[in-house]
Amino acid sequence: MAHVASGQVTGRVWTVRLDAAGRGVAAVKVTCSRAACAPQRLDSAAQGRSFAAAHLRAHLRAVGGPRSEASCACRADGCQAHTKRPDQGPVGAAGECAGAMVLAVVADPTGRWWRAWECCSRCAAAHPTARVVATAPAGAPSCAPGVGQAPARAAGSGVGAPVFSGAAPAVPGGNAPGGERLPSPRAAATAPRARRSQRQGRIAKRLVPHDLEPVALRDELIELGDAFRAYQQSSELDLARLASLHDRKALAFATWAEVAGDGGLRAEARRAERAAAAARFQHAQRTSQGVEGSVARVLTSVHQWEHARSVLAYVGEHVPVPGPEGRLLVLMLTLRTALSGSGNVTGQDLTSWGLSDAAGALQEVVDTGWLRTDGTVADLLASGSDNPAHVIVPSLLPHSDGHGPFSFGKAVRPKLSGWAQKVVGERTLRKKKVPAAARLLALVCAAHSSADGRLGPFGRGLEVETLTGLCAVRGTELGELVKQLVAVEWLTDVSVTDTHVTGRLCERVLAFSCPVSAG
Repeated sequence: MAHVASGQVTGRVWTVRLDAAGRGVAAVKVTCSRAACAPQRLDSAAQGRSFAAAHLRAHLRAVGGPRSEASCACRADGCQAHTKRPDQGPVGAAGECAGAMVLAVVADPTGRWWRAWECCSRCAAAHPTARVVATAPAGAPSCAPGVGQAPARAAGSGVGAPVFSGAAPAVPGGNAPGGERLPSPRAAATAPRARRSQRQGRIAKRLVPHDLEPVALRDELIELGDAFRAYQQSSELDLARLASLHDRKALAFATWAEVAGDGGLRAEARRAERAAAAARFQHAQRTSQGVEGSVARVLTSVHQWEHARSVLAYVGEHVPVPGPEGRLLVLMLTLRTALSGSGNVTGQDLTSWGLSDAAGALQEVVDTGWLRTDGTVADLLASGSDNPAHVIVPSLLPHSDGHGPFSFGKAVRPKLSGWAQKVVGERTLRKKKVPAAARLLALVCAAHSSADGRLGPFGRGLEVETLTGLCAVRGTELGELVKQLVAVEWLTDVSVTDTHVTGRLCERVLAFSCPVSAG
């Protein structure tokens, strides 16, 4: 890289952030990276975004444009133009700062932060979503505006009007040391022919850089953006076509992420993979096709599957007693009381969960204080559907803001509870008197399978450590429990190693599965 001359000053950076003012409230807090700017509290996110954009504009108006004598702030912050790749070296023409100093603005696509900085033209061009709002005159320091004067406008760009979305003002490029002509951060308004020769497009609220390489990737992203917009304007619902578009988007964004070294692009690729899987599932359900996702499952949506796994994970971290019987008991009671912290339970419920000593397990949980009941444990076991026992789980009672540890709603809780009840009380498991530990393992396997029933994401199996943690058993016990599930035709094609358990759910129990989303 080129070294900064001793006479230069560091480029300026302003970052304005929008964050929640607190848990469960609509108000937001706007903060600025400048120490002199006090945080502001606004009543809604819309008001916060408006205030944040206006605040950053005020900073840009006050500075009077970029300073030609400043050093590149983006370089000091480790921007894309100076990020080295093992196989290609530095990104950019020479991996150095060059060109006229500019004021560039980037906005978070989700509307959570806005950033402006003084940087060189090359760095601005290296950021695909950067908007150049002003350029310093070549070889002449920019001057601060006098009292009563408007801020200086550089190269036809208004400093006082940064654009946070849409097309950016056109700014011509500068000259690199040695006379080399640099590409402009954006096409100049005085060169319409050059602009017509550079393909640009938008996809997922992102601008596809006209100089993105390989060219085939750039063209694919542009065509995908056009295809998504055409689909949105279509009056016909074509889920198969939508799934195909999301598949293409996932591949294209994953490639773009590798080229640009951008974690945000990689996250967008994973979201596209999940969207493709959801679209295929919906298409199969609508057409009754015998493909992945066409099983008539007890839990019918991706969100319900994720909530089921979240409850299993929560219980694993907060169970008050050791052992698989206590774990299964706490899990089932958690599902009964998840949102309000209280619920009704009968003695028949407890006996259907396969506990070898229901009274002892229940008494142990009550003794820890995790569970409260109006009567004794004997009263609870004797209760029936006409007089269910009322129980309270203090740790699940809503907090002062009205929220508890789970994010699902009232309509989802009974579906999750019903799903677990059907798995644990499944007919074959009851008739064969399968123990609680094996029933808990059956529940965990159903919740962590692929769409076609194979265990683990993409059917790669489940880690032994994960299974023992969720089922509260030792690794040496896992093999015997798996054999019991094979014997009752819950699992098949099973292989148990020191690190993983692979296999798949039998066809008769696929309805209980909760496919793990891709990524």
